[in-house]
Amino acid sequence: MPAKPIAVMPDAGDRMPCRVTASPHPTLLSLTQLLDRCDLRTQRRSGPGGQHRNKTSSGAFLTDRETGLVGEATERRSQAQNRDVALQRLRYLLAIEIRTPSPLVEDGGAVDSLESEFRQRYTGHPFRLNESNPDKAALLALLLNDLWVAGGQPSLVAPAWSVSTSKLTNLLRSHPPALGRVNQFRVHHDRLPLH
Repeated sequence: MPAKPIAVMPDAGDRMPCRVTASPHPTLLSLTQLLDRCDLRTQRRSGPGGQHRNKTSSGAFLTDRETGLVGEATERRSQAQNRDVALQRLRYLLAIEIRTPSPLVEDGGAVDSLESEFRQRYTGHPFRLNESNPDKAALLALLLNDLWVAGGQPSLVAPAWSVSTSKLTNLLRSHPPALGRVNQFRVHHDRLPLH
């Protein structure tokens, strides 16, 4: 039986190209802070009522000015509800698309105190968060930062968070775009995808 390969941290030059910004990761901002850096665009949608139905401007599109990423929601009848859903979707999109420095590598740069405090709060945590938990997007973002520098290898990241690799991968599985991003990191480093 062949020996299991040893996980090794890839060199910085070998990492998959990603959009990297300075800490703190935007998912760690309060909802008010994140809204302040967004432009809101509304869109008219047909309301209920057949051919002569009312038209409402309930669709909400939030564009983060710093990244250009857009969270959108049009399925609710209330503009306020659609704005809240669009903000949640934007947070998850930021978690998937934007990287900030990871403390797992020396060349990672300075890690913001907000990120450090968040990491401390979730170190040793069971990692079971539902989609509406405002911390889930931020936790995924920081885990993806670490997995990006680790070439998508949970075995190199889990010890830093004092969790098992299965807890880490279960959290990734709970949000399929996050698992998809990790698998992109893995494919870039010629590793098999996680399932």
